[in-house]
Amino acid sequence: MAKSLRSKWKRKQRAEKRKKNAPKELVKLKKIVKGHKELIENEELVKIVTEVLPKREKKVEDEQKTASMDVDKKYDPKTMKDKHGQYPVWMNQRAIKKHKVRVGKAKKLKNKRATAW
Repeated sequence: MAKSLRSKWKRKQRAEKRKKNAPKELVKLKKIVKGHKELIENEELVKIVTEVLPKREKKVEDEQKTASMDVDKKYDPKTMKDKHGQYPVWMNQRAIKKHKVRVGKAKKLKNKRATAW
């Protein structure tokens, strides 16, 4: 039924939000379970909290680690280019132009200082 671009985008954003908020929700859930002794007696709830949710937490942490490592390895922080001279996928053309201007000014200033001595 919902096949429009807007609904697809909304679904995608909701999924990302769930991933982002999963660790916070897990902490809250554990806090609630520790606070209520009555709920701890319920075996099904204890099983969910102890087995299923930590697996999700590990997956989210692993994804965050790999994402941060990839960015560090691939791109030079000054030029923002990878080893093939390509800019990151997430940089749009306007940002690339702006960055080129900044890098160019820095090079000119460096050359100017070097020749002044």
